[in-house]
Amino acid sequence: MGFNDRGSSYRGGNRNSGRGGFRGGNSGPREMHKVICSDCGVETEVPFKPTEGRPVYCRDCLPNHRKF
Repeated sequence: MGFNDRGSSYRGGNRNSGRGGFRGGNSGPREMHKVICSDCGVETEVPFKPTEGRPVYCRDCLPNHRKF
């Protein structure tokens, strides 16, 4: 019996069925919001509505604030 001959414990159809999330498909263009980067002050656009009181960073400054 080879490795690929073993039964799979995965049962079901599409692995993404019933899950929302990033890879769910393309729902069209996202609404972009203009913001000012909290670090460098450059104007940029983000694909989410910023929450008042929380910092927003441009693409260049964001890696400096990642916790992982």
